[in-house]
Amino acid sequence: MKPRACVLASAVVLALSPLSAFAQSSPNTLDTVIVTGTRVSDRTVAESASPIDIISPEALTATGTTELATALSRAVPSLNFPRPAITDGTDAVRPVQLRGLAPDQVLVLVNGKRYHTTALVNLNGSQGRGSSPADLNTIPIAAVERIEVLRDGAAAQYGSDAIAGVINVVLKGSGSGGSLAGRYGQYSAGDGEQYQLSGDAGIRLGENGSIHFAAQAGHQDQTDRAKPYNGVVEQRYGDPEIDQGAVSYNGEYSPSDYLTFYSYAMASRREVLSNGYFRWDTDNRNRPQIYPDGFLPQIYNVSKDVSWVGGLKASTEGGLHIDMSYNYGQNNLRFDVRNSLNNSLGLDSPTRFYAGTLEVTQNVLNADFSKSLDVGMAYPLALAFGLEWRGEKFNESTGEPASYINGGVPSANGSFLPGAQVFAGFKPTDSGHYDRHSYAAYVDLEADLSDKFTVGLAGRYEDYSDFGDTANGKLSLRYAFTDKIALRATASTGFRAPSLQQQYFQSIATNFIDGVPYEIGTFRTDNPAAVALGAEPLKAEESTNYSLGLVLQPIDALYVTVDAYRIDIDDRIVLSENLTSTAVRNYLQANGYAGIGGGRYFTNAVDTRTTGVDAVGTYRWALASGPLELTGGYNYNKTEIERIAENPAALEAIDPTAVRIGRTEIGRITKGSPRDKFFLGATWSPGDWRFNATTTRWGEFTSYGTTPATDQTYDAKWTLDLAATWTLDKWSFTLGGDNVLNEYPDEQLAGKGTRTYLPYSTSSPFGFNGAFVYANIDYKW
Repeated sequence: MKPRACVLASAVVLALSPLSAFAQSSPNTLDTVIVTGTRVSDRTVAESASPIDIISPEALTATGTTELATALSRAVPSLNFPRPAITDGTDAVRPVQLRGLAPDQVLVLVNGKRYHTTALVNLNGSQGRGSSPADLNTIPIAAVERIEVLRDGAAAQYGSDAIAGVINVVLKGSGSGGSLAGRYGQYSAGDGEQYQLSGDAGIRLGENGSIHFAAQAGHQDQTDRAKPYNGVVEQRYGDPEIDQGAVSYNGEYSPSDYLTFYSYAMASRREVLSNGYFRWDTDNRNRPQIYPDGFLPQIYNVSKDVSWVGGLKASTEGGLHIDMSYNYGQNNLRFDVRNSLNNSLGLDSPTRFYAGTLEVTQNVLNADFSKSLDVGMAYPLALAFGLEWRGEKFNESTGEPASYINGGVPSANGSFLPGAQVFAGFKPTDSGHYDRHSYAAYVDLEADLSDKFTVGLAGRYEDYSDFGDTANGKLSLRYAFTDKIALRATASTGFRAPSLQQQYFQSIATNFIDGVPYEIGTFRTDNPAAVALGAEPLKAEESTNYSLGLVLQPIDALYVTVDAYRIDIDDRIVLSENLTSTAVRNYLQANGYAGIGGGRYFTNAVDTRTTGVDAVGTYRWALASGPLELTGGYNYNKTEIERIAENPAALEAIDPTAVRIGRTEIGRITKGSPRDKFFLGATWSPGDWRFNATTTRWGEFTSYGTTPATDQTYDAKWTLDLAATWTLDKWSFTLGGDNVLNEYPDEQLAGKGTRTYLPYSTSSPFGFNGAFVYANIDYKW
């Protein structure tokens, strides 16, 4: 049977099975009017032609986590959020995957407006290597009214990045009510202490307006699951130490019935202290006079994030609705190095360094229009169209000289080791300021052709100043056979523009080979040395999405959806292997690239096909003691590589044996995230009590080494989360535990890696910290 047929057959079997999974969208949310995936003003969850989940604030706070991305990973079966360690800046800004695709292939919106990305480029061996996605953890959970997760391609509606889907965070906006909450927790291993205070409040602005404020602040101690080496635990391996705070507001004011001004803003600051690899006392990189017992270098990141949106909505007597807005977003990520040294400076080396800063800025202007047209059909035709201008900037700022220079003092074995250990600073030749702009126009048509049949058609054209233009379309269909069963399908094309970070980030470190210094690292695609090795200007990734789903509501209390999908992506942007062979080095030296030893660069080198199925649903049971609600979901996902581009002629001529895309990266794309994931939860609410229990099965994943002998497949694992809440008037008191059975992923097998004192894979979808116990106190009005 063909793969696509297998997926569709699986969908039918799951739909008809009494064991069909349950979902996060409860019967209480089926009538929720959605704003994602449709421009019809009164479309509900149950009527959507595309699969969409509604995640309530209660679901986000039902476990012990204080992170928005972690909470989502426990509520959405196709979302993966691992907890990498010793991965430089990725420890501070961890990426999220949807349907196993790259983190920057999912679009994040806030109140329906495009949210900016992080400045970080994930360069190390974590899931999402090479990506620069949006950072969900900059958004305070206290500000969230609900989250709409569109599990479907939507680039024809929203533009770049919406290949795997769209995550739309809807902020609280009421002019009344509020809450205060305190949370404390710790891992059973005795570390990772966490505490957080949060609150929100709504205020009326006269009779015609409202504004809602939210804030949260918290601290997290580091965890450590490293094992002894030579009888001593020197390494730290786990979550970093984090201090974070965030504030937001969301408001609107209507001076008349046909005019509304609106605005929202968020600001956050996150300070993260993560660890590198320990340098032993006899390590050639150490200076025993400075660190007699060796040293553990650390990276101190400060991420400052700001966003602001302002606009107006108006309507005319003819029924034309207008929405015009300005959208600003910026992320600033600073790198400092602590407890380290620059070996080449000898005993004069400082132990702290400023290594540089990355910054991205987004400016967006939108003009959106919609109108309901009577064209003689049974129901009006919903027409939406609009224009967008987007400007983007990327800045890479130089670190202090001591963080990157070669001081000329040899190490113990006579070699030179310049730059701050663990993270060498950005050099003046790395730094730069880059920008681009784009224009877009779209049109969207949606109509109920009858009581049973809904059709949607969308088209979007975009023109970028750097790589050119692109046009994409989407067709959506939904047919309701009865009130209890409906069939839905979508077909769309999409794209993802190469980010400025992927095009222009550069980090070059000096390495000594046979006593000779060579510049090796990540090159900009227009760096002459990279061009000599075959680098070309990046172009947009192109995608084609298909989905087919069933919507079932056989009884009022039961709601089930099953959606099969296929996503083909051409010209996928990946980060190459380090091209540093002797042949490469000799060629560069002989052709005017003095001191350049090779490196890696971003390239459109891979085509992939992802197939899978989502099954989600809910059942509410009215018991005499109190209602029992079952929720859950299942996702099966498989990505295969359809093509790897041949080496460019320039590289082939230099080194016919060169490998641009290695098997480690191939494995990370195809098997690095869980093949499947299942969760089933129950909430029982007798009287003043509420009891929650959720069990999750995290599917197997595989880590590829440079040879098959170093591959390892990690078995599926089950975790169990429990919580009990007692409500007294406006107060709620919760005691709970995540992963209460203290489950850990499989340990890495001896011989599969070079550091046996680091026992767990950083790709584990539920981390490797063990059981977590927490207590919450909430007051709501």
